[in-house]
Amino acid sequence: MNTMTIVWLVLAVATALLEAITVQLVSIWFTIGGIAACVTSLFTDNIMIQIAVFVGVSALALTITRPLVKKLKSRGSEPTNADRFIGKTALVLEEIDNEKAQGLVMVDGQKWTARSMNDEKIPKDTSVTVKTIEGVKLIVRKE
Repeated sequence: MNTMTIVWLVLAVATALLEAITVQLVSIWFTIGGIAACVTSLFTDNIMIQIAVFVGVSALALTITRPLVKKLKSRGSEPTNADRFIGKTALVLEEIDNEKAQGLVMVDGQKWTARSMNDEKIPKDTSVTVKTIEGVKLIVRKE
């Protein structure tokens, strides 16, 4: 094994470890390019050819896998059974005040923390409509 074979092998292993640690698809393409350059270094001592193979294979791997990565990252939010509350009427149990981060509503017999859609204060015992859900909070608007 020559020195460049070891260098390419170390690069491939290092980028594979980086990929395993981050799990964000940031270096897998360089791992593939490093393996290709490592194999190339077994056949030629020309560093420029090895670098060209590394860059070319890395770019090719990125180009081929990019649509797959975009598809995986663009997954929408999964609907939950809580979505059934959207559009329903709720009763304000505790004044809704976004500035104080307070508010509680009752919808279909369940209590939820709530925030107003347009930052208006909504007094207790007011009827509101559930417009959306953000995390564990209902976003409501006065009827």
